[in-house]
Amino acid sequence: MAFLETDTLGQERFSLLLLDPGEIYFEDFSVFYYPAGLSKQQSLNRQQRGHLKLCSKSIVFVPQEILFPILKFPLKYVKNIDEWSGGLFTKVERAIQILTDLTVEMKEKNIVAPFVFRKEECQHIFSLNYASVDDCLPQMCQLHRASTLPPGDQQAMLNAIMLSRQSRVKFNTSWLEDIYEKIILETQGDRITPLVTNPGRIMLTSSRLYFQPFCNIDKWPVLKLRIKDIKRLICRRFLLRQLGLEIFCRDTAPVSHLFMAFKTEKARNQLYESILHLSDLNLEETRQEDVTLKWSNGFISNYDYLLYLNSLADRSFNDLAQYPVMPWVVQDYSSSKLDLDDEDSYRDLSKPIGALNKERLDRIKERLPDLPEPKFLYGSHYSTPGYVLFYLARIAPEYVLCLQNGKFDHPDRMFNNFFDTWNNVLCGASDFKELIPEFYSGNGDFLLHRGPVTFGFRNDGRPVGDVELPPWASSPAELVTVLRKALESDVVSRNIHHWIDLVFGYQQRGEEAWKADNVFYYLTYEGAIDLDSIQDASERRSLETQIMEFGQTPKQLFKGPHPQRFKSQSIPSYILESSLPQLTAVQSSSPSAKDINLTFDTADSVDNISAMGSSSSLDLTKLTCHLQYALHKDAVAEVRLSPDGLSIFSVSQDSFLKMYSLEDQRQLRSVNMSLMALSSCEVMEDNKTIVVGCWDNKVYFYSIEYGRVLDTLNGHDDAVSCVKWKSGKLFTASWDSTVKVWEMNFAEAQNGGLPCPEYLGQLDHDEGVTCLDIDDEGSMMITGTKGGHLALWDLSHYYILAIVSAHSGPLNACLMSQDKRCVYTCGADSLLKVFDMETVTEICAKDLQYSICCMRLVGATSILVGDSGGQLCLWDMDKGQLTQTLPAHSGAVTCLDLSKGTLLTGGSDKTVKLWKQQ
Repeated sequence: MAFLETDTLGQERFSLLLLDPGEIYFEDFSVFYYPAGLSKQQSLNRQQRGHLKLCSKSIVFVPQEILFPILKFPLKYVKNIDEWSGGLFTKVERAIQILTDLTVEMKEKNIVAPFVFRKEECQHIFSLNYASVDDCLPQMCQLHRASTLPPGDQQAMLNAIMLSRQSRVKFNTSWLEDIYEKIILETQGDRITPLVTNPGRIMLTSSRLYFQPFCNIDKWPVLKLRIKDIKRLICRRFLLRQLGLEIFCRDTAPVSHLFMAFKTEKARNQLYESILHLSDLNLEETRQEDVTLKWSNGFISNYDYLLYLNSLADRSFNDLAQYPVMPWVVQDYSSSKLDLDDEDSYRDLSKPIGALNKERLDRIKERLPDLPEPKFLYGSHYSTPGYVLFYLARIAPEYVLCLQNGKFDHPDRMFNNFFDTWNNVLCGASDFKELIPEFYSGNGDFLLHRGPVTFGFRNDGRPVGDVELPPWASSPAELVTVLRKALESDVVSRNIHHWIDLVFGYQQRGEEAWKADNVFYYLTYEGAIDLDSIQDASERRSLETQIMEFGQTPKQLFKGPHPQRFKSQSIPSYILESSLPQLTAVQSSSPSAKDINLTFDTADSVDNISAMGSSSSLDLTKLTCHLQYALHKDAVAEVRLSPDGLSIFSVSQDSFLKMYSLEDQRQLRSVNMSLMALSSCEVMEDNKTIVVGCWDNKVYFYSIEYGRVLDTLNGHDDAVSCVKWKSGKLFTASWDSTVKVWEMNFAEAQNGGLPCPEYLGQLDHDEGVTCLDIDDEGSMMITGTKGGHLALWDLSHYYILAIVSAHSGPLNACLMSQDKRCVYTCGADSLLKVFDMETVTEICAKDLQYSICCMRLVGATSILVGDSGGQLCLWDMDKGQLTQTLPAHSGAVTCLDLSKGTLLTGGSDKTVKLWKQQ
């Protein structure tokens, strides 16, 4: 019940919950009140000292003595407000009279109880202690005039009044904590707590965020949050519009959270971006990629995962209209013992609440032809402020009174009995409510009736007391424990993805929602209406009220079926070791554990070179350098072994292509390809042609047989960073932010010549492309960019499947695992990462001493990498562990090639080395 911890409650007798939802409190005046209905002398003798509070739709008198009730005068029932000139009250000066047909009495003796409505004409007289009548009366009369207008015009006038008043209030810079703070941004926003809107000024400095309310209701004249105390920062919906910003704070902050709403999305984003750029900000891990994967493997509970989805879908404990929603999972509330192994004890999670009872659903569908467009099935929602408070009435009675105009619901309609509530949800004509998180966590105190609040008597004469529990629960704590066990049970784990599809996923909207009998009134969906485009103030206010009270469907998170949870017998250990990050939703599947041993292909041996045996594992401790040469004048950019295993090809930043013969143990070719550095090379399938990428934007085709450049491809507008040959296609990546695809059919080439490259298309990026990898079938591709982004592409249709920010700097290399379940990436930020291929969700991240420059697959789940420290490192990616290292070069290991049982490395020390295993 996080929202009950708000600091606006419990500070004084008056709270904003005594006003209408959304009503604004402006200011107060110290007064004496002379009780009505008494003789003049009695009124003088029984005068009450207190404060007269001026609000947008009412005037409220709060007596200093708690024995007396708080009096509220709704302005729409006020006949007249004027200065009181005296009469027999000769001792009363600076007096104001309020003549009203309705007086509301609240919290007499400071007891929360239904409001008392005195519907009779009455005159109330107040004398101002310090202010003059001219300070107070014009404001009251202006608000009174607004109350006489139609709703739309009234709201427009109130907005104008508020804008005028608030524009005169500037942030009091004397509240700044440090004279050296630099002011970054000043704006205006509303602090949002359930059913309450409190506007104020917001000041962002280099070290703090300040909120100064326009009224004095908060216990802090200015709320101060140090930037270093902010641990999470989330943009939220508010009234179905992207206007909210929720801030979660560390324990050292004065509040645990702050939820603010702004007039425009631009204003919200401006503050959000400004906070992100502050040096003192130290957010908790906010990457939101691997939670579904961890949940599907059983390392996150169903409860935590559902809370995560709620948070991602803009559900907040600070907004009753978007309170986190949880499913009913148990349907047996009558048995003396609940069998959690019996599937009949559970609700069908593949159906929405409204479709669980076929007879009721059939009746609902019968009226569809008579409904206007857009049609819907359910006239009420599964989560509304009223439903949340239906469950929490016993611990949040003031919220209930605020929402229900000062009254509790009829005692027989309250949450009295689990069985009756479930039965009504199952059979009631308009009851489709789900549960809230409190049913699955805590000790169940919200089910107990404690304190002096009286909710009334039921038809059978019994007072409303504790909620009657199912026979299988002896206490609220036991009930919550059993429900939590049910939520985490195998039965629910196997089926909860269906409920996620209904509430957060692909069955939430459109044709799939109709197929699933899961369609609600159109105003519950995000984007159903553009409130900003509605000019009529009355219509807009009406729609906002409907949106707030009727319920809001969570933001849709998934466009396809959500994966099912499963338990794997061999889960990578780094999943257990990694901490739970801030959450976001993606579909996921788990990489299965594989044998990590490297098995090299059997290959024909070359003289004096023994292959590393097809049954051998790569052991860096047994790896020795068999051959070393330094033919380049600059760092080696790429090294390749010819398909026949007889030659080594290398390119360098010195602009030369070198060919070294392993048979002759000497250099056979040295070709100056360009005036600029060469970046990459690839041996074509004909074993006669080398493709070379260059910083001069060109791709060169060099003939091994004829020793000359056969063709030049002017393929890009910036440096070519990578070339890759796969399945009859050539892929060229460039710093011009593209990867281009070319087809070359060697079978149709005449006289053994070079086939003409046929341009097939390009894959556009937002940044320069630094690396790529393609699966063996040529159906999938991954790319890395200068900005640190990893992209996944479908090569059958040349479209992007996913993109994720993987590194804080350029990606140096990226690899797909053999089974295409994982992606390995390394970057200039010295991080080695593993992503789930299907979802591009981060599984593991390792912060290394040196940045990895290149890497190659070694078997199923191991990779061999070369780093900037000159080392070769063997990583067991099934365990996320570094297993072996070997010093290889005096500078960075810039390139690797594993082929035909041969390991080749090139370095920034200008050398090429050939390694073999003893």
